[in-house]
Amino acid sequence: MAHTRSGPVRSEAARRSILAAAAEIFAERGYDHLTIEGIASRAGVGKQTIYRWWASKSDIVAECLLERSLLPDELTLPDTGDLRRDLTAWLRSIAAIMDGGQGEALMRSLIAAATENAEIGRRLRDSLADADSLAGRLASAAGTEPHLTADTPFAELSEALVGAIVLRVLSRSPLDDAVIDRLLTATLGPSRP
Repeated sequence: MAHTRSGPVRSEAARRSILAAAAEIFAERGYDHLTIEGIASRAGVGKQTIYRWWASKSDIVAECLLERSLLPDELTLPDTGDLRRDLTAWLRSIAAIMDGGQGEALMRSLIAAATENAEIGRRLRDSLADADSLAGRLASAAGTEPHLTADTPFAELSEALVGAIVLRVLSRSPLDDAVIDRLLTATLGPSRP
């Protein structure tokens, strides 16, 4: 027996419009000024359409981050062929976001979304630890960095690095160049002369 869905059909175009509107408002005015009403108005949809997909604005922000419509350039791990330099640039970019006016609100939003919705929490973990395949980038550097060998648990190492960043943000501890250097020394080993 076939199951039929009751209620309105979800529109992928509306979903994308909602995510684009949320990312634009976040970029223009920040998380604290982001409202479901404002998103609905800019996207040209009703609030009920938004609530078909997301329970809160935190969920929408998390989805924007996951779909790379929010801070895509700032959160992308560069690939210059020098892993230590790339990780340094990536961590400095994250530090700049967190030091900026929206960093704390963004982190609160992501924590709230992950707390409210286990699926979003899993997707955020996978996305943040992946960071354009952070584990893969670490694995590709095996043998070229002191702490990276073929049997290094790369997925866990990438989670540990991301976890250290999250802990610093939650504790409002600085993520300055000295801290970045220590994190990379712990992850990759001492830099070579």
